[in-house]
Amino acid sequence: MEATNPILILNNAIIVTMDSHDHVFVDGAIVIQHNSIIAIGKSIDILTQFTSISHQLIDLRGQILLPGLINTHVHTSQQLARGIADDVDLLTWLHDRIWPYESNMTEEDSFISTLLCGIELIHSGVTCFAEAGGQYVSGMASAVEVLGLRACLAESIMDYGEGLPASWAARTTEECIKSQKDLFMKHHNTADGRIKVWLGIRQIMNSTDRLLTETRDAAKELETGIHMHIAEIPYENQLIVETRGVDNGTVTYLEKIKFLQNNLLAAHTVWVNEKEMDVKMPFLHGDLEEIYKEQHEGFKVDCLAKAGVKVSHCPAAAMRMLGFAPIKEMLSAGVCVSLGTDGAPSNNRMSIVDEMYLASLINKGREVFSTGTTDPTALPAETILKMATINGAKSVLWDKEIGSLEVGKKADIVVINPSSWSMMPIHDCISSLVYCMRTENIVSVMCNGCWIMKDKKILTIDEGSSRSKEAHQQLWSSTRINDALDADPGYLYLHHKKMQAKWRIISSLVYCMRTENIVSVMCNGCWIMKDKKILTIDEEEVLSMAKHASAELLKRAGIQIPNRMNFV
Repeated sequence: MEATNPILILNNAIIVTMDSHDHVFVDGAIVIQHNSIIAIGKSIDILTQFTSISHQLIDLRGQILLPGLINTHVHTSQQLARGIADDVDLLTWLHDRIWPYESNMTEEDSFISTLLCGIELIHSGVTCFAEAGGQYVSGMASAVEVLGLRACLAESIMDYGEGLPASWAARTTEECIKSQKDLFMKHHNTADGRIKVWLGIRQIMNSTDRLLTETRDAAKELETGIHMHIAEIPYENQLIVETRGVDNGTVTYLEKIKFLQNNLLAAHTVWVNEKEMDVKMPFLHGDLEEIYKEQHEGFKVDCLAKAGVKVSHCPAAAMRMLGFAPIKEMLSAGVCVSLGTDGAPSNNRMSIVDEMYLASLINKGREVFSTGTTDPTALPAETILKMATINGAKSVLWDKEIGSLEVGKKADIVVINPSSWSMMPIHDCISSLVYCMRTENIVSVMCNGCWIMKDKKILTIDEGSSRSKEAHQQLWSSTRINDALDADPGYLYLHHKKMQAKWRIISSLVYCMRTENIVSVMCNGCWIMKDKKILTIDEEEVLSMAKHASAELLKRAGIQIPNRMNFV
């Protein structure tokens, strides 16, 4: 990890602060001392202020600075399971793939899986994440300390339910609560304060009332948060109505037992509903209207807002198995909504950059289904950026220190190079960050005042280590997942030296591959790109021409793009 000098100044940058006034400095500078921001403003003012003080100066040449992005729902221990459960139904996903995988993990597996996940998080600009719940918090904590990230870690707790692996089913409620308290005492506020320990509830279907209420009380006693999957699928609400004596489902029941608190981070919350409301939907008819009204109409979000519950919206995972979450309604009701990726078996891509893009488009498209009319203004770019930054910080109860670039806050910073074919030309900086930016535009990442990635090279660990591949093989050989995959024609065998690895090549090409994985391109027998370099034209020259031509074209057309934020 590369520590900064006593005073570091990053200048000549577009600084998107995400502060309460939405300040954007067009030619800005930010001053960092130790792990905190001590000044921010126009470059000329900052350089004048610090001209007589010894400092290191880095000219960013017009690159963009954002607060470190925050992933509020991720299963880091599931990273080694990427690709094992693509295109399968939910029960197969859970009982035949994920539970056997997780229940056979070792602490070393968890450590390696978190390292691998952390690499992807850093490359996508994440400086802080909320672990949704794994089996080995100690393994995850060790990885986080090495990576240099911030994290809210939680153990995956269940004390009830059919089909649980034997080792999980044997745990009592007392053991579950004690384990979480012990982990809190061991790891909370470690790694220079970068690690927080939360309490984790996997889901209500695997929780007794006692586990819920004692977890609620323990979190209050320890002054920490609770991370829980809530209202993921319609069956969950149905089961709670049938077994817990309420008429609406999970959110209603959690409100009844006073579990809804301002320290609760609710993941997904796709199927929050209130059957009593009667809103006419002329574009739906018959059974379809009744089903939609039963599950979605009149979203019960008011109690979430009043209780101060935070919601992690995971658009990619929701589209795979869960459905459309009422995010627009939640935001309108005052619920703090942030963004998460979920785990690798649910999403494949651990990139908040991708989730920002998806969140806006999916929620625009949902308007047609929910109201019968289009609304291209739903969840605009500035709202999405808030979800990925300051709302993320509020969701993990860390907004006094992170989530925006302000004096007194920690130096968690992402450096973005917009001068690429994927982002140029830029007419609207804010929309370009949401709709155009890709992980390859992120060049450097700072967390807690230290560079953890610089010029696209992670400084804290060796990305090329083979340990993740070895752990993957050992874990697979100890579970029954192998038997399930043997019967799946989508899996191909690759022979490399003495190791036989099973990879679902086809699904990986669809769900995991990105443009940065493409290294060479041949057309008509000639290489037009080799080792990521275009051979037929000068890319930099084209970018320069495009920037000039687009500016002139907009000028001739009389088009003016309004600023979305307060540009200084």
